[in-house]
Amino acid sequence: MNEPAHVYRRRRTAAASGVAALLLLLVLALRACDDGEGAADAGATGAKPRLAQLPRGGRTIFPRKRVVAFYGAPQDKQLGVLGIGSPARAAARLTRVASAYRTPGRPVLPALELISTIANAHPGDDGMYRTHQSPETIDRYLAAARKAKALLLLDVQPGRGDFLSEAKRLQHWLLQPDVGLALDPEWHVGDGEIPGQSIGSVTAEQVNEVSAYVSRLVVKHDLPQKLFVIHQFTDGMIANKQLVARPRGLAVTMNVDGFGNPANKISKYKGFTGSEAAAFHNGFKLFFEEDTNLMTHKAVLALRPAPDLIVYE
Repeated sequence: MNEPAHVYRRRRTAAASGVAALLLLLVLALRACDDGEGAADAGATGAKPRLAQLPRGGRTIFPRKRVVAFYGAPQDKQLGVLGIGSPARAAARLTRVASAYRTPGRPVLPALELISTIANAHPGDDGMYRTHQSPETIDRYLAAARKAKALLLLDVQPGRGDFLSEAKRLQHWLLQPDVGLALDPEWHVGDGEIPGQSIGSVTAEQVNEVSAYVSRLVVKHDLPQKLFVIHQFTDGMIANKQLVARPRGLAVTMNVDGFGNPANKISKYKGFTGSEAAAFHNGFKLFFEEDTNLMTHKAVLALRPAPDLIVYE
């Protein structure tokens, strides 16, 4: 039986409306799925941003990586190899030297160790026998380090000042994920002493004050592990060394300093990396000018324990 035309048209319109409604529901459902996935992605990457990484990736320095550093300051080439030429040229040379230390399963992370507080033989306006690098100078070396995918390690020679105050002065840079701290006790002297004329020292308590401060910055700001170095070349340079703490977020490293011939340097390294030092990471320093018969990278890697940190001055 044929339906009237107006009834047929009404049913066709209703059917079309039904199809349109079904399509609309399907679109809304798909959009809801997309929104759900987007929300999940946002939860993974947006609401919880990706944590800051170290140069060349990762958030842990040791034992995964080995650090090779150039030490110095631009004021005088006698302060170390880092100060010879522009920061960019020093970084390029460091990259070449560091590449020799790459071993299977252990990549190299270069570092520029800039003396940010320089001990002086004269008292200065405040009588503290030290001067500070300008913020602009530190920023230049940080920029060079980042271009080379390297760490910046800020070295402190406090003169008659104290390590904790100097570290706090550097907080702006220590809040960066690729900046660490080094303490140079040789240049930490007492009242009546002059850097360079007296060999300085530090106590475990003083070191722990600084490391606790830096550790708090790391934890509070979710920073990657920071390199935290203490230089030494005499037995008394770090008093009560066995009490030096290893706070969270820091790669606490005892760096064996001092120049000489290979036999003397190896003997000193063995003496400083005995059972007392087993709790710490190990560093070894080489001097391009002062060392006699500069040790090759193969000789350095043959040391036992193999150094985690190698510094060239």
